[in-house]
Amino acid sequence: MQSIKAIRSRLLLTSAALALAAAGSAAAQDDPEKVHDDSPAGSYTAELDTLGELNLEIPGFKPGDPVMTQEEYNIANQIYFQRCAGCHGVLRKGATGKPLTTDITRDLGYEHLEAFITYGSPAGMPNWGTSGEMTEEEIGIMSRYLLLEPAQPPEYGLADMRESWNLMVPPEARPTEKMNDLNIDNLFSVTLRDSGQVALINGSSYEIEKIIDTGYAVHISRMSASGRYLFTIGRDALVNMIDLWMEEPTTVAQIKLGQEARSIETSKMEGWEDKYAIAGTYWPPQYVIMDGDTLEPIKIKSTRGMIYDEQTYHPEPRVAAIVASHYRPEFIVNVKETGKILLVNYEDIENLQVTEIEAERFLHDGGFDSTKRYFLVAANARGKIAVVDTKEGKLVDLVETGGMTPHPGRGANIDHPVYGPVWATSHLGDESVVLIGTDPEGHPEHAWKVVQTLWAMGGGSLFVKTHPTSNHLYVDAPLNPDAEVSGSIAVFKIDEMDQEEPEYEVLPIVEWAGVTEGQPRVVQGEFNKAGDEIWFSVWNGKDMESAIVVVDDRTLELKSVIKDERLITPTGKFNVFNTRNDIY
Repeated sequence: MQSIKAIRSRLLLTSAALALAAAGSAAAQDDPEKVHDDSPAGSYTAELDTLGELNLEIPGFKPGDPVMTQEEYNIANQIYFQRCAGCHGVLRKGATGKPLTTDITRDLGYEHLEAFITYGSPAGMPNWGTSGEMTEEEIGIMSRYLLLEPAQPPEYGLADMRESWNLMVPPEARPTEKMNDLNIDNLFSVTLRDSGQVALINGSSYEIEKIIDTGYAVHISRMSASGRYLFTIGRDALVNMIDLWMEEPTTVAQIKLGQEARSIETSKMEGWEDKYAIAGTYWPPQYVIMDGDTLEPIKIKSTRGMIYDEQTYHPEPRVAAIVASHYRPEFIVNVKETGKILLVNYEDIENLQVTEIEAERFLHDGGFDSTKRYFLVAANARGKIAVVDTKEGKLVDLVETGGMTPHPGRGANIDHPVYGPVWATSHLGDESVVLIGTDPEGHPEHAWKVVQTLWAMGGGSLFVKTHPTSNHLYVDAPLNPDAEVSGSIAVFKIDEMDQEEPEYEVLPIVEWAGVTEGQPRVVQGEFNKAGDEIWFSVWNGKDMESAIVVVDDRTLELKSVIKDERLITPTGKFNVFNTRNDIY
């Protein structure tokens, strides 16, 4: 028997597990406007169309296949959907995580798979077993499951979407002016991953104003250009449109777009504000343009096609980040597996014009530079950042980060004391944080180059964060297997970045939160509107205590801890003002 160290070295599959997965199932509600049950479990009814709940049949057995019952196969499909598909793909062809097709998994063998799922790796694969998030029985089921051919879920077309579409409150029945006294600009939409909800939290009082039922594991919250509507999309591809003007913020429209999804955005170009919404799905691989007032589906476009460099067909090119251009009436749609960035012009939906930019494979997440002209997106499994000029509509450059699996979230824009405007990303696979010059006019010698590399606590970072008024760059590491690292935040001072090797300060967020059970992970800093405080999620198991910690950005001292039994696995947080204006 090989040592665990040897096994882990051989099995460096580098899964990011961006699913931010804790055990358990969650779902959307039949009626998003019903009264919320304040008990920790809530009163939702699970109705996820996960692979397990679709009851897909086991693919035809071949010689050497492990024995697996239909019940075990359903369990494995559900676990795979919740924890693995986001990185390895529904068809297991890989992206952020390595491919898990049977030609690879059978060569590795059952014992190797079992050990790697149990212990994880510093490169971003979570330690599902030693963290207690998967049982030995579940790990055994998953190890056998990966030796079988993957299941393929059904397609999802316009008829399916229209059947799911629910216009609860039509535009003409909505208020014509704001009907509440909420300071909407300083409201936070906080994902409660495993209860299938978001919490709307007051950025001044830290009080939960409303709990709203949504899709399972909301990946992002996005704002309409007007600031009135909040859009959420769950990993189960359920979209909620929430009217923040109503006496109590309420879901006014809802639609399901497929089996799995990550991204949603609305039109922002002057003259086109709030007219359209767009969402991209992982399965089926496609994007959908909807009416911005009602979520009525208008146009579906498949992303299946040829990989840009190999010119071979890919059956599952998933839609990752989508942003709205501030310079053209276009959505920027990033397609993972084919390595293409699509500029989707929404001036004429019936005669849709799409500019296809060949960039790099495994496009994932990214954001704008400080001028909002240039969009930077990580081709994370290739270690590159693609830069698109949204004003000219073309690829500017591909930047090698030098790190292992860049994962910026939306990135962080910094006015560097030496290099001028730069954009930052951290990495899943190592402790590096790279700064890329973004000012081709004022600092042309530094534009689209890595000008500096910082060294943070360790691998497993998902997000970096700063604010135009802040002197700090915050770096998390929630997927690091070391509890002390995953429970802390590294902070660099921007005015000290002229030093050769800037040092960072560690903020013990979990310790400040007073959460003592489980292995809570600190994830995704988000600033308030004023930029003088930053919020962090202390994300724990679904049956354990979680929290939100508020830090004073000026002093780096604890300001407040938000605890509530309804804060079930809080992860992403989105300040309305900063989200609407692409401030990061």
